[in-house]
Amino acid sequence: MLISIDHGNSAIKTVNHSFISGLSEHTVKPHINDEVLEYDGRYWTLSSKRITYMMDKTEDERYFILTLFAIAKELESTGRYVPVETVDLAVGLPPEHYGVLKDRFANYFKRENEVRFVYNDKPYCIVINHVMVFPQAYAAVVPKSNLIVNTMRMFIVDIGGYTTDVLLLRNGKPDMQFCRSLESGIITMNNEIARKVNILHNMNIDDEHVSAVLSGKETILPQEVKDAIVAETRIHAKGILDQLRELQVDLRSNPAIFVGGGSILLRPFIENSPLVAKAEFISSTNANTIGYDMLGRMKLSKLTS
Repeated sequence: MLISIDHGNSAIKTVNHSFISGLSEHTVKPHINDEVLEYDGRYWTLSSKRITYMMDKTEDERYFILTLFAIAKELESTGRYVPVETVDLAVGLPPEHYGVLKDRFANYFKRENEVRFVYNDKPYCIVINHVMVFPQAYAAVVPKSNLIVNTMRMFIVDIGGYTTDVLLLRNGKPDMQFCRSLESGIITMNNEIARKVNILHNMNIDDEHVSAVLSGKETILPQEVKDAIVAETRIHAKGILDQLRELQVDLRSNPAIFVGGGSILLRPFIENSPLVAKAEFISSTNANTIGYDMLGRMKLSKLTS
């Protein structure tokens, strides 16, 4: 079974699921949580407090544990259960880190033996077969090939949790010599918004408050706080575009496709910017995962042919 996973700094995403990239470890089984995973003699639950940003997610086992949660959720979605499941993984890395980290990332998930764990009191045994690593951002536009074919130059801008990744496409193909990663994602923005709101209005807010305001959802926040959130978001969006220009990414003379959950939140500010001439937006937050799935199936078909 092919399972595609986007290991975001803010959220883990599969084709069918999304959850915050946060974990809590327990020495004994918790009794008040409905999502418990037991692995290697320890118990884990998902947490709303995300893991601190890691450029190299192989530094410890937490992202492997999050991967087991993702695999279990996808296996449950199939509605079937077998004693041993062979799994192929399709995953990704930011374009700028792809060349350096792809082999290490693939080896991180491979195991010599079967992986046994218990999820929600149901035992699982999986054999991880192939691990395929693809570049983020490019994967997100693979299902939208009609947007990139016959285009001489186009930039893909993936605004994620902690980073904003940019990749140049030449005639629809990625130019891996021109890819950059900026530490200016939504987590950075939210931290700055929370800091300013606390200073100016003596109020504590978190990521969910910011997302709710920018998505037009109802909140009980005072209007001046909502206004502060919008104003700071406008500044952050302009800051990203200014940083891109410094990298010779001029979106006044080149079309762009914006992907990622951050692009959805910042879309009104990007569309109204004089620094952007023509932009398409992919609204699906799991666009990279869908792309990994398509690329993974194509690669598997070549491996088995």
